Amino acid sequence: MTVRGGDASAPAETALPDAELHAEGFRKTREAQRSALAEDYVELIADLIECGQEARQVDIAARLGVAQPTVARMLDRLAAEGLVYRKPYRAVFLTDAGRRIAEESRERHQTVVAFLRSLGVSADTARVDAEGIEHHVSAETLDAFRRALAKGG
Repeated sequence: MTVRGGDASAPAETALPDAELHAEGFRKTREAQRSALAEDYVELIADLIECGQEARQVDIAARLGVAQPTVARMLDRLAAEGLVYRKPYRAVFLTDAGRRIAEESRERHQTVVAFLRSLGVSADTARVDAEGIEHHVSAETLDAFRRALAKGG
């Protein structure tokens, strides 16, 4: 096994993983980055609708901190992917597939927030940190978070 700096006597934790395993980690990260934005949008749209509001482009832009043309482009992409639909002069709505993704994303987010809170992280920091973690955490790690939470951890 190759180690950083080429020193075979270096501690195991500094050793590079097998190239295929290493590449798989980077592939998963790139895949998570591609889907993270879509997940954020559909989750926000679901939240707005469930709070009794319409998911309007202007509201989405304000809550995501982006310009309305950015939202318009993403909504076009999400519509092409079959996750949202729009009605003229109305808000944005989720398809069944969009609702499923929103629910899965929300559940991952809530699990990550609960786990971070169980570690003593403040509510605000846990909420913000979970926004990034939720898209990159594996099913195995989420299960470990759930088991730790179930144990009162």
